[in-house]
Amino acid sequence: MQAMWIDTHCHLDAPEFALDDSAVVGRARVAGVHMMVLPAVEVANFDSVRRLAHQQGLAYALGIHPLYTGRADDGDLDRLAAALNAHRDDPRLVAVGEIGLDHFVPGLDPERQRRFYLAQLCLARDAGLPVILHVRRSADALLQGLRKIAVPGGIAHAFNASDAQMQTFVERGFRLGFGGAMTHERALQIRHLAAAVPDTAPVLETDAPDIPPQWLYRTAAERAASGAGHERNEPAQLPRIAQTLAQLRGWTLEHTAAVTRANAVAALPRLAALLA
Repeated sequence: MQAMWIDTHCHLDAPEFALDDSAVVGRARVAGVHMMVLPAVEVANFDSVRRLAHQQGLAYALGIHPLYTGRADDGDLDRLAAALNAHRDDPRLVAVGEIGLDHFVPGLDPERQRRFYLAQLCLARDAGLPVILHVRRSADALLQGLRKIAVPGGIAHAFNASDAQMQTFVERGFRLGFGGAMTHERALQIRHLAAAVPDTAPVLETDAPDIPPQWLYRTAAERAASGAGHERNEPAQLPRIAQTLAQLRGWTLEHTAAVTRANAVAALPRLAALLA
């Protein structure tokens, strides 16, 4: 019997998938990935992630990504609130996200990021929805916000932090997302975290078309020589990514599928009805 997987973070509405999104979903399902969560990144793609989720039988989240706060209008927070209210009874709307803080990319206004983050935590709390968090050198600042504004858990996407920060996220009811970065042998801390988190914490994701696993990654020299970027990541890669998690934890692949699926549903409870 084929294992059933959930890709908890996939940007199927990205331009890289514009010509073949249905084929991408088809390949994923052949590989055993029967559910994908499509987080929005700005108001302009709210309708596209919702439409794709309904067309393809998937789930979606609505939010404003920290990398997009610089070009977001201040009224976009009101537009997000209106969208969450308009679609509050949509069973495919499973979270507020992708939201958070990015302290790695230069040129971003940290105070504007923080204002958008805290406002979106309030919207999630008021809507009773979990959040999908962007965590990039920002774990402590994210946790500070969560201490002020309690939300019903969620997923810390592409997780990479200290052991103490990991423990605090888990204590606050968050699951931790592991994907292609975990497959890189030099990603020592991520691999350590993937092996060390409590059984109730890990979920799997691709972040497709981004964060390619090791077998798709191309060095800067290879990209320059070919004139192309890294190979496109796809949800169909998830079972192979899962093999790394299984190896790191000493699990069978079937057990890995069952545990990560249960954790995904615990993090995003509306998934349960979609999987029934």
